[in-house]
Amino acid sequence: MKPIERAVEAAGGQQALAEKLGVKYQAVQKWIRGVVPAERVLAIESVTGVSRHELRPDIYPQDSRGASELRA
Repeated sequence: MKPIERAVEAAGGQQALAEKLGVKYQAVQKWIRGVVPAERVLAIESVTGVSRHELRPDIYPQDSRGASELRA
C-alpha cells in the first residue's frame, strides 16, 4: 500500500482527507495516481500521522526533522 493510500485510510477515506485539508476530492485522487505535492505533505502528516519521509522521501530524507525538533 502506498503511503498516500495509508493516509487516506487513516483520515477515513478520500473525501474525509480532502475535507480535512480543504481541497477537492479530485485532488486526493490525483495524488493517489501520482505524487503528493510538496506543499501538502506536512498537512497530510499532521492530520493522518503518515510521516513526511514516507509521503515524499525525495524531499524529506529519513533523518529530516521538524523545526520544533531542531530548536530543542
